[in-house]
Amino acid sequence: MIGLAGAVLGGVYADPLLSRLVLGAAVGSVGVSLAARRLPSWLVAPLSVLALFGYTAAAVRFTAQRADLPGSLGEVAADAARNGIPRLLTALIPVEPTPDTVIVPLVAAWLAGLAGAEVGVRADRVLLGLTAPAALYAGALYVVGPNADSTPWLTVAFAAAGALALAAGAPPAPPEHRRDPDPAAELGPGVRAAMRARTLAGTALGVVVVLGLTVLVAPVVARQVGTTPVDPRRYVQPPQVDSLDENPLIRISGWALNPDQKLLDVATVAGGPPAASTATPTPAGDGAEPAEEEGPGPGQRIRLAVLGDYDGVTWRVGATYRNAGRVLPEPEPLPDSRVRQVVQQITIDGLTGKLLPAVPTPREVTGARVAYDQESGTLIRPEGLTAGLTYSVTSRQESPDYSLLPSAGVPAGDEVARFLRVEPGAPEQMQQLAAHLAEENGAPYARADAIERFLAEHYRVVADAPSGHAYPNLNFFLFGPGNGGGQRGTSEQFAASFAVLGRMIGLPTRVVVGFRSPTGTGPVRGADALAWPEVLFDGLGWVAFDPLPKPNTRPKPVERDFKPEPEDPTPPPDEASQTPAATPSGTPGPQAAPDRGGLGTPVLVGGGIGGLLLLLAGLATLIVGMRRGMRRRRLTEGPPAQRIAGAWREVTDALRLAGRPVPDHLAATEVAEHARSTLRRAAEAGRAPDGVPEQPVRPGALRPAAPAVDDLAALVNLAAFAPGNATDDQARRAGELAVAYAAELRADRPWWRRLLWSLHPGPLRWRR
Repeated sequence: MIGLAGAVLGGVYADPLLSRLVLGAAVGSVGVSLAARRLPSWLVAPLSVLALFGYTAAAVRFTAQRADLPGSLGEVAADAARNGIPRLLTALIPVEPTPDTVIVPLVAAWLAGLAGAEVGVRADRVLLGLTAPAALYAGALYVVGPNADSTPWLTVAFAAAGALALAAGAPPAPPEHRRDPDPAAELGPGVRAAMRARTLAGTALGVVVVLGLTVLVAPVVARQVGTTPVDPRRYVQPPQVDSLDENPLIRISGWALNPDQKLLDVATVAGGPPAASTATPTPAGDGAEPAEEEGPGPGQRIRLAVLGDYDGVTWRVGATYRNAGRVLPEPEPLPDSRVRQVVQQITIDGLTGKLLPAVPTPREVTGARVAYDQESGTLIRPEGLTAGLTYSVTSRQESPDYSLLPSAGVPAGDEVARFLRVEPGAPEQMQQLAAHLAEENGAPYARADAIERFLAEHYRVVADAPSGHAYPNLNFFLFGPGNGGGQRGTSEQFAASFAVLGRMIGLPTRVVVGFRSPTGTGPVRGADALAWPEVLFDGLGWVAFDPLPKPNTRPKPVERDFKPEPEDPTPPPDEASQTPAATPSGTPGPQAAPDRGGLGTPVLVGGGIGGLLLLLAGLATLIVGMRRGMRRRRLTEGPPAQRIAGAWREVTDALRLAGRPVPDHLAATEVAEHARSTLRRAAEAGRAPDGVPEQPVRPGALRPAAPAVDDLAALVNLAAFAPGNATDDQARRAGELAVAYAAELRADRPWWRRLLWSLHPGPLRWRR
């Protein structure tokens, strides 16, 4: 039965190794209990735990070597034990069997085997002993959720195995203890008739009850058959990128100003058939067919990030990264495309953040633990990049038939809506330019080619252009006076302008940030940083364009080919001042049968209660750890404005835990007054905010929390309306105020309410 639970869980793994390891844990745990049947019961658990440690260590070592993970066995095992549960629930599906994704199922399977064997075999309580593998099977179904194919035969086999265990667990009594087949044979006819009538009545009543329950429960169960199971992964936050990596486009100008800064070293080796190549379309203009740029030779592009979301101010990654193993999911191939395998060994030098550069599209990564976004095909290292980090990436480069571009269409609908969205507030001049470029170009490729040629022919690339790609920045870049800083920029402005103009005329676009390795091997420096736009075409996928001007060319005056309506494109403010602040944005168990020998009822009850307490303690520890981790992320990670918003959420969560949630319409100062009244009411009246009587408060127990809440409200207003002015000291002060207020509000609760306060899982799932 435990092996069947492993088979269910193995449905979300990349290969059957997990199912085999779980089966091995089941055989090992049950085997230890059977081999030690003659030993005292108190000695079996320690022996089984020792065997568990040995088996787990062997499994961790094997899976670590199989995944080429660096580090000693102790380091890998400690990391897997510490992060096993969150990584299992945030791993990319199909999950690769690695130490951190197999340790939890192995331990759970071993403990289920130990409990089932001791209770079902040693104590001869078969039905009670089956609850452990049944709980394991239910947990496996819950973890799998909607992410695997339906396998009803496994459930049928599990039920059949349980029925077989129950049948085999009730041997016939010895001959000396067998009773007469008819115990009522010595009774009188009248008594026997009454007993039979009573038996028939009880049987009929039981049949009626069973049929009634079937009629009531069957429709409910039938309605659940076609529903999609709940995915527990939606309750766990996957690895996140910080603000630096959420918008790496703003780093282009900094790299351009430090062209000699060494960011990484690359050694590229191309494999596969010689005919396969990576083609980057570089439309030649004047009706020429798009050219192909062979890779991985000179000018090999290495992708760092894909930015698909634009709100009129900032381009953002908007990706969902999932912990991945060495082998990454293979994307759906493009029709009639040529494929080339490229292997790169990359060593990080001055590059910071979490984003991991690689030639698109990566298929295998060794030397670093990564998280992967399947939609964009980009990687991050959750622990962050460090100088000297060396890893190897095997990528799959596709070259579709670019001769089909002139007649290719572009997709539409909800699937690509995010790549077509144009936020309100776009400058009128940009809309006029987009309409002008689309007037004589009906086909999607012709429109994209017109935008590319217009930008390449009328603007200059300079290294000292300020960063910025909000609507005002792009409007000034396109139409500002040339002698006043307009009409020149870095690849940031060229790529962002192309993408925005393309969306205005119905092209699904995105911006890519990466590097161009001059030779495909060697150092990559700041001058090699590059941003380029891409357009999505039907049957061809994402096609890159190059709107940068050719070297040694003089730009044409914009007014010669396009004269917008008169408007004064004054220089925009710094983008930092335009970036919006972070938004605070059971079935009862069966009754035990009469004692037939073996362990006594007190021992069984004590063991069951102890196991339940261990389970509850583990759950409580998990909730407390996740709550603390969430508080730490809120108060210590991100820019000052984001941390102040996190401190504010700590206060609102505390009010909600106290039974006084904050209404949505209240301003920050009104929330502060609400918080003061909550604390005053709890302390002076000696009652919880929800009206439940609590311990009386000693005179003088009210603490001066009101000024602290007012100060925090002032910091929240500062972060919301002037995010660039918030400092680290103010963010640290906000965290101290929030923690102090929550502690004071919690201190006025009785001891049992304080305990429930710490164990409440609500803050982990409340929507912000």
